[in-house]
Amino acid sequence: MEAKFQPESLMMTHGYKPELSEGAIKPPIFQTSTFTFKTAEEGKSFFEVAYGLREKEVDEKMGLIYSRINNPNLEILEDRLCLWDKAYQCAVFESGMSAISTVLLEFLKPGDLLLYSQPVYGGTEHFINYFLKSIGVMSLGFRPNQSEEEIIRMIEASGFASNLALIYIETPANPTNELIDIRLCKTVADHFSTDDKQVLLAVDNTFMGPIWSHPLEHGADLIVYSATKYIGGHSDLIAGAVLGNNEVMQRIKVLRTFLGNMASPNTCWLLLRSLETLKVRMEQQAHNAQEVARFLTNHPQVSSLYYLGTIDSNHPAYEVYQRQYTCAGAMIAFEIKGTEKEAFTFLNNLKLIKLAVSLGSTESLIQHPATMTHAGVAPELKKAIGITERLIRISIGVENHADLINDLSTAFDAVKKTNK
Repeated sequence: MEAKFQPESLMMTHGYKPELSEGAIKPPIFQTSTFTFKTAEEGKSFFEVAYGLREKEVDEKMGLIYSRINNPNLEILEDRLCLWDKAYQCAVFESGMSAISTVLLEFLKPGDLLLYSQPVYGGTEHFINYFLKSIGVMSLGFRPNQSEEEIIRMIEASGFASNLALIYIETPANPTNELIDIRLCKTVADHFSTDDKQVLLAVDNTFMGPIWSHPLEHGADLIVYSATKYIGGHSDLIAGAVLGNNEVMQRIKVLRTFLGNMASPNTCWLLLRSLETLKVRMEQQAHNAQEVARFLTNHPQVSSLYYLGTIDSNHPAYEVYQRQYTCAGAMIAFEIKGTEKEAFTFLNNLKLIKLAVSLGSTESLIQHPATMTHAGVAPELKKAIGITERLIRISIGVENHADLINDLSTAFDAVKKTNK
């Protein structure tokens, strides 16, 4: 019956039976560390499945044991998140970086090679180039404008092509909105896979998911989210999520159990609340972004605009945009004319738009990537990937778009007055 409905219609009911919770229309918060077993035999049976000592029987669900392993709020949330991306399984974490680092730790070991897109979120870049490097994991970065042939030659030239274990991409790129072709990356992964080893492809879909893009449909093995962003959507929680097929997700969930980095029942409950309005929020944010981008296009104080809706139809990225996305999203980056001084003057004169990192929330947020989210990126790499002192990133919220434009206009005027 439920299969007939769209995901947005199921965000209020899927995976929850009110009769099991005194008829409560919404799932209560199951704020408990442990769960009682009806019998010792039941406890034994639950642990056999939890620790992989036996396969689950047909239609058998994993029994509740301990909230580090499973919890009703966690299970309902994961079931509902699967609907958007048509994934087999989902694992929710206590933060986006927790989700990212768990994926990288599970599928990479000392001596392995990681191929990843640049730019990526600053925290991901730091984890790859500092922590993974310290434990002997090698990495190669590639740019969005590199062809399949160029990427393959680069991997082969490294001398470690046989060590390639994982391709990790973030598309659109944070903060420049550059696009990575998921299908191209899958072809590269297949090229270096063998009968004994599959090279996996993981996609950070935080900027566009789970409404505007579905990477599993384009060949990804894993989807990664900072659920703090659009999925949470209210700047009041920290969370992450990973989705994929049963085989890879079983490995992720086992490592999560032993790292103990799953989301708490309270965080899961807040995310369940957020999922009910996810589509309407993201649709409003996308509409507002379209209007703001229209204002910024050809603005005399803007030297460059990075927004998916303004990609030229003759640009190679346009075909990728049309194939991978259903919408231009709600993230905008632009370069203001001048230097860091002009950028900071602009940021300091906004009233409605909040100067803060993060994205995807109901309120519009703006920040300076070079000195904030990507402050830890090496200067030469910042220059190479286009993170300049003039670059500003905006996450568009659900406010009235005319008010947002007026706020931006006032800030531009302040820059003009300062430079007189």
